[in-house]
Amino acid sequence: MDQYDKQLEHEIPEFDHEEHGQSSSFDISATVNAVSVHGVKQVLGIVLVAVIIIGGWEALIHLFKVPEFVFPAPSAIAVALVTSMPTVFPHFLITLGELAAGYAIGATIGLLLAVLLTQVPYFEKIITPYILLLITTPAIALVPLLMLMLGFTIWPRIIAVALASGPMIMINSVTGFRRTDLAKIALAKSYGATTSQIFMKIRFPLAMPMINVGLLVGGIFGLITAVGSDMVGGKQGLGNKLAYYSSLARMANFFAVIILVSIIGISIWLIMAYVGKKTASWQE
Repeated sequence: MDQYDKQLEHEIPEFDHEEHGQSSSFDISATVNAVSVHGVKQVLGIVLVAVIIIGGWEALIHLFKVPEFVFPAPSAIAVALVTSMPTVFPHFLITLGELAAGYAIGATIGLLLAVLLTQVPYFEKIITPYILLLITTPAIALVPLLMLMLGFTIWPRIIAVALASGPMIMINSVTGFRRTDLAKIALAKSYGATTSQIFMKIRFPLAMPMINVGLLVGGIFGLITAVGSDMVGGKQGLGNKLAYYSSLARMANFFAVIILVSIIGISIWLIMAYVGKKTASWQE
């Protein structure tokens, strides 16, 4: 009996809420699950709505003879998307690079700060006022200042993306870490689990849904900041092309660039939904 109790002191219990043979879906948006489409009826419904919207848009443009510089038809946008792709694609890669680099920096710092605030509550009182300042101040407003400090390079835009995405990731991660069931932690401590073991085996896995939400929101905020930064002070990037085409009233090209921005945003959503299914599919 004593040997059995001694073994339990070095073990951490597994808390598995998923019954054998069952699996729950992970809905990162908490409102819709656009990743999972089941059945032919759903596919036909999605296609039908798209046809109605695009067809009705095209018909109304031709019916009322709306000039292209006011509001372009979907066919004109499709043509502009194809014809301008050789020119716009390098800018697409630049904005994507800004987003990827800034997001990686912001996510890393945000997660590390979340761990620090959770494990060492004293730092919360010191860091929280500055985090609130970053959250309430649009990162894009700092781009001119960053450019004066760092020059007209890509780095001010990368830093702006990091400043926009990092706090969102940190806040959601802290929320996830603190929502851990205290009964599980108490039980793990009774078995002799250390603080690091409790964090890695209990807090972190149970916080994954909120962490994924933070990564999603941070990615979208980062994309908005990247495009806005290109508008404010960049000579390259999708934001620069949006400003350029709008100044020339080339609205078909303008909407073509909007489609490329939307593709990046949808890709972020799909990636994080996939990651959520793999890392937090246990949640109800």
